[in-house]
Amino acid sequence: MAIELLLNGHEKDLGGGFVVRRLLPSAPRQGVGPFLFFDHFGPAEQRPEDDHDVRPHPHIGLATVTYLFEGAIVHRDSLGYGQEIRPGAVNWMTAGRGIVHSERRPARLARQTYVNHGLQLWAALPLAHEQDAPSFQHTPAEQIPQCDIDGAPVRVLVGRAFGCTSPVATVSETLYLDIALSAGAAFVLPPLADEQAVYAVDADLDIDGERVAARQMAVLPSGRAVTVRSGRPARLAVIGGAPLGHRHMWWNFVASRKELIVQAAADWEAGRFAPVPGETGALPLPERRFAG
Repeated sequence: MAIELLLNGHEKDLGGGFVVRRLLPSAPRQGVGPFLFFDHFGPAEQRPEDDHDVRPHPHIGLATVTYLFEGAIVHRDSLGYGQEIRPGAVNWMTAGRGIVHSERRPARLARQTYVNHGLQLWAALPLAHEQDAPSFQHTPAEQIPQCDIDGAPVRVLVGRAFGCTSPVATVSETLYLDIALSAGAAFVLPPLADEQAVYAVDADLDIDGERVAARQMAVLPSGRAVTVRSGRPARLAVIGGAPLGHRHMWWNFVASRKELIVQAAADWEAGRFAPVPGETGALPLPERRFAG
């Protein structure tokens, strides 16, 4: 079998009618490599009257990875960073023992209608780095390496592939690629990581004769090369890396031990997380508390 597992995902409303398609975590599989969370949002029209801003909220034990195909988002965090994320850039925020951030519409687009389209992933942190100090790195689009493989442009967002190495620093083996296929092209994807999966962003794919519908994720068998084809121009994301083992997940928290989540929830409720400079308001803890 060319595909070990096919994930359909489900739609989730993040508030205000902003709907994402969530592929990870899933019932049959928590993650792929270090990635435990995979949201695909858009293409979604953002009108001046829409309020899709995400107020300050905390994270522990993970790194958030934001990548846009279209649109713009302003990131602000409790370390004092403020960064507009634009298409093609990689925004990597390591929460470690705790960070707070917000995601908002850029002020320059306040009176404009535009489209947001992209992916947001979470990567777990190895046990030795789970309680590291939080950090932030932003890599502009022009600094992301691109290889041309059999006529297909491959952007190496994170990790190493096809002789290209991303400048994004990670603490475990991590792979994240953005690949554009032309109609009828055949792309050979070798085994680049211990675990890897292909996500069909906007068109149906054929992987060694097995169909992957648009917005499905195909988890691939370890150590096997596959050939990916599409009948029309298609974009696909490849994710993977070394697995880090099971993690407990609740709300915006990821941890190897349940007590770390319990403590983070108590710290957020008591206002012990550092604030985001210039921000007011924050997301409250969910009414349904962590059961442990």
